[in-house]
Amino acid sequence: MARAVEVLDALAEARAELGTNEIARRTGINVSSISRLLSTLASAGLVQHVPSTGRYRLGVRILQLASAARDSLDVRAVSRPYLEELAELTGETSTLSLPGEHDLLTIDFVQSHRSVRSVAEIGRNSVAHATAAGKVFLAWGGSLPDGDLEAFTEQTIVDRSALEAEIAKVSDRGWAQALGEREEDLNAIAAPVLDATGRLRAVLGIQGPAVRFRPRAMRAAVDPLTARAALIAETV
Repeated sequence: MARAVEVLDALAEARAELGTNEIARRTGINVSSISRLLSTLASAGLVQHVPSTGRYRLGVRILQLASAARDSLDVRAVSRPYLEELAELTGETSTLSLPGEHDLLTIDFVQSHRSVRSVAEIGRNSVAHATAAGKVFLAWGGSLPDGDLEAFTEQTIVDRSALEAEIAKVSDRGWAQALGEREEDLNAIAAPVLDATGRLRAVLGIQGPAVRFRPRAMRAAVDPLTARAALIAETV
């Protein structure tokens, strides 16, 4: 892995096509190893072989990864003040998630200042059918994996027809809720951050202990949540 990174670094620093021998000279790795590394990187789309010159350059996949990383950083930086505002206004934990193939990944959060609070975690996945953020994901183009849906609690919606009805409701009103559906003592609401084309860029959420973040408190938090999701959308 370290040697592959050295090869990519050499190509990036050169800002030009390089031959196998030149890459070996710049990295200090022997030519036969460089050839094997280039073959592996090319198969992944990270480098591209140029037949007319026999040299290599960075591949399109690098640009795609860079774009995804830049989007993630941009959304996180823009959203941070709004996460702080929501945590202060509601007294609950606010979260920011990015959509993946079948679920979402938490990339930032602001913890509630209260001693009894829900605990968010960067890198944690939001199960699509059992969380508020996941329902937003499904309402704006996300898909479920094949097979039976897991019941995390008695409140988890595992019937696909019932879930479809729930997602339609989410789409109509513009936000989602989950009442003890992934964890019995956790309630949450979430709203989409959409780009100009209506594509889901991120999901903004608020979560709290079920004993305190009850339906009335959740409804009171909907307007602040959706307003800030819209503000983030205007910027990113």
